[in-house]
Formats: sequence, C-alpha cells, structure tokens
Amino acid sequence: MPKFSAIMPCYNAEKSLGTSIQSVLEQTCEDWELICFNDGSTDATPRLLECWAKEEPRIRVIHSENRGPAVARNFAASQATGDILCFLDADDLWCSEKLEELCEVFQDQTVGGAFGEVIFCDEPGEELTRSIVPNERLSLPLLMGENVVCTMSNFSLRRELFLEHGGLAQGFVHNEDLEWLMRLTGLGVVIQPISSPHVWYRKSSGGLSSDLIAMVRSRRQALRTARFFGYEPKPADEARYLRYLARRALRLDQGAEIARSFAVAGLKQSPMAFLCPARRGVATALASLLAPVIPSAMRRKFFS
Repeated sequence: MPKFSAIMPCYNAEKSLGTSIQSVLEQTCEDWELICFNDGSTDATPRLLECWAKEEPRIRVIHSENRGPAVARNFAASQATGDILCFLDADDLWCSEKLEELCEVFQDQTVGGAFGEVIFCDEPGEELTRSIVPNERLSLPLLMGENVVCTMSNFSLRRELFLEHGGLAQGFVHNEDLEWLMRLTGLGVVIQPISSPHVWYRKSSGGLSSDLIAMVRSRRQALRTARFFGYEPKPADEARYLRYLARRALRLDQGAEIARSFAVAGLKQSPMAFLCPARRGVATALASLLAPVIPSAMRRKFFS
C-alpha cells in the first residue's frame, strides 16, 4: 500500500488538469497513488484522465455523474489505500517537497492531520501573497474568524480518522471544508501546521468562492458544528471574518458597495480585531471606504 493517497475531484478541468497532475508526479516522495474523480465533466477532462492513467500506473480514475466536490472527495477517499489522504483540486498545484515534509510530520503518531502555507497566484511561479500559518496546532477558536488552512488542496489526514469520523458534509455549497475542520478539531484530532509552502493556489474571480453572500450563509451552517462543541463566535471573530470578505470583494471586483458594507459591519463588531494587524486591517478599511475612486486593477493587485 502507498504512504499517501492523493484525492483530486475534476470537473471540466481540461485547461489546468495537466499541470496539477504533473505537480504530483514531481513530488520528491514517490510513495503515492492519485485517485482522480471525474465529476460529470462535459469537456475533454475524461479523455485526458484516461491518457494520464495509461501512462502512470499510480493514477486511478473514477467516472461519475455530476455530484459535487464533497461527494467526489468522500467517495474517492473511501476507495483510497494509502495511510494518509491528501487533497488536491484540479486547478491547484503542490510544491514538490510537500509529501516529503508530510512524511516527517506524520512520524509523530499523535498528529492526525496537517497543513502548510498556501502561495496565491494568477499562474504558478507568479507569487502574489502567502497564507499565514499559525504558531499553534489547529483549534476551534482559530477557525472561528478565518479558515487558516485556506483550501482543501492544503489539507492532509490519516485515512483511519476519515473512516472513524466521516468525511465532508454533503449539504454545503461553500465552507464544507471549514465545517469538517471544526468537526475534526472538536473531536480532538491534532492538526499540525507546517511553516513551509505546500500549495500554489490559482485565484479566480469566477469560482464558487467569489459568491460572497453564499459564503456568509454557509459559514452560519458551519458554526452550528462549533456550537455543538460549545463554541460561539465572538465579536472579534466576526470582525476578522468580515475583513476577509471585504478583502475578497476588493480583489474580486465585486463592487465598491459590497466591500464597504463588509468593512463597516466588521468595524462595528470589533474595531481592534478588524484593524489589527495594521498592514491587513487598516489597509482593508481604507480601501473599502475609498473603493469607488480606486481603479479595480489596483484593488485586485493589492488585495490578492
């Protein structure tokens, strides 16, 4: 059995699929299998996946009607044989030493899951900014403001814990990863941060994550899980989440009024939490208030 099972849901991913798969092939740790779940694609994705599988015996392909990314990830994970499940979206890339670094982290048998830094980019190799990895293991309080893991492409979990605690909730359109992380940490799973880059994340203004109002609604669903474990969001948590949404509105060119409304609401919740650290908070507040007179290209550049 392989050490790692990489899980890749694929839906109409013909343009980015090749480079994403190539990033798995280029891992310095070669002890892996890649399970690609074709989620009802209508473009060339199914044909391309079969070509990759013929060339590389470690790649398996599952074809299905369109059922959504949560179902795709859960089913592919249920078919995995590796000790550790790692997830990769078909438009993201792994850094070449990701699996090698995970090998070292998972030598500690108390560690159930792990994540690293995310490099945000328009195209791989063109870094815009990076995620901030906390200095402590993941906890429910850390998740109440923002999802510090950022993307499923950045998350790894022991397969035995997936089988024991279940996978992603299937009733979500957004934030199903946040709810899962809340559930796992609430159940006592130790999720270890790693202070090195693991993922290149391609930014897109047209993806699901650009639907900000739907993100707000789905976060409310995720918070039900936090409440089950006795955690309620504090005003500071709400302020940080609203700051995150304001920044997304600015860089996704969602309209000046949306960014402004998120910023005003966040400042009302907790001015200190919204404004600190200053390089994120003060800049976000000023840009949100001045958004009507800031060119959209400049907003996208500085808030990516």
